Amino acid sequence: MKVLHHLRTSRLRLLTALFGLVALIVLATWLAFALWPSMPQRTVVIAVYPEGSLNAELVKRYREILARNGIELKLDPSAGAVESVADLRNPKSGTSIALVPGGITSEQDSPELASLGTLFYQPLWIFSRRHVSHGHKQIKGLRVSIGPEGSSSHLLSLKLLGRAGVIDQKSASLLSLTPTESAQKLINREIDVAIFLDGWESSAVQQLLNAKDIELESIPRADAFVALYPYLSKLVLPAGVVNMAQPRPPSDVLLIATKSSLVVRKDLHPAIQYQLLEAAVEIHSPPRMFQASGQFPAPESVDLPLSPYAREFFKNGTPFLLRHLPFWLAVFLAQPVVWLIPVLVLAIPVLRLAPTIYDWAERRRIYRYYDELRRLEDEMFRSAPGRSRTEFLEQLDRLDDRASRLSVPTSFKPLVYSLRLHIGMVREAVQKMTAER
Repeated sequence: MKVLHHLRTSRLRLLTALFGLVALIVLATWLAFALWPSMPQRTVVIAVYPEGSLNAELVKRYREILARNGIELKLDPSAGAVESVADLRNPKSGTSIALVPGGITSEQDSPELASLGTLFYQPLWIFSRRHVSHGHKQIKGLRVSIGPEGSSSHLLSLKLLGRAGVIDQKSASLLSLTPTESAQKLINREIDVAIFLDGWESSAVQQLLNAKDIELESIPRADAFVALYPYLSKLVLPAGVVNMAQPRPPSDVLLIATKSSLVVRKDLHPAIQYQLLEAAVEIHSPPRMFQASGQFPAPESVDLPLSPYAREFFKNGTPFLLRHLPFWLAVFLAQPVVWLIPVLVLAIPVLRLAPTIYDWAERRRIYRYYDELRRLEDEMFRSAPGRSRTEFLEQLDRLDDRASRLSVPTSFKPLVYSLRLHIGMVREAVQKMTAER
């Protein structure tokens, strides 16, 4: 019967330990998912600028790449970067991503935005009809397109060229046309000058570079612009790069340019940010006009701070799970793993101490009987009044009976046997003292 009782007690303790382990796992899992941000949205909104701009073509490429992982990039038509930044700052607009040139905003103006790095150069192009080519003179009394209101072209044309006196805002007729409209109207002689900010690959730029009777103007005092506005760079378009036979352009052309950044809301899910960065590498790393292979994307913060996920990406690459698992599975596993790491860090020392704690607890159960035995022995030798030797013997018998029924692991059985041996020794001492009387 005692053996059966021991087996039942051992099973009960085993079940209790297993239940505790399961409870710990459930608690850790619950904590991981409770602290885990929501899964990334499958539809994300990106601002897209008018057709004919390089931005429109690039956004389409981003959409194609992200679609491989089941992420839909919804396009939000915008007049340009100024309007897009306003939409990004407004959480109710739904827009989370935009390609934004330098000089449009700042960390103080847009604390809710972050940069994923710079992508490419966007020169400020000044095209004019040959008979009105002004060289380094002021543009006066002419029909000048400076881009739609809300666009970076419109803002920077007035901010840079207007304030520098390149455009005479009093006499010039300033028009708000898209790059495509500007190129067409300039070729058709409906305007005299087209100024817009766009990349080398822009269809409007290529159309005007190859158009007859259209000249690309050098930016006067380009070095001064770069010195005064840190977000600007000076570029040189080499003579003959468009057509070496003619040549076209006939001489080197000085340009000022901003660097376009991939800007996101800070609350955009980290997994989406990593996907955008991988797409940026695929799209912008090959060599092009004005840039060497691998120059972009670059971990540069022109106007806005670099996202911590972008900083990690440029330092260590894409996280392990996103590299080796399907996107949605990696996202599902990533955050629980992150939160379980501190749980495991805390659990390891506890698990290492568990055998010691268990050993102490089992010994403590037995030593409590020794404490009771010592008290009885002290009382016996002090001959407490009103206490007969027979009463001491009965108490010792009860203590021995409880000790015999004490269920402990096999490794602690010697301690129980030693306890009962000591109880017997005290009993013999009591009996001897009784016989002597």
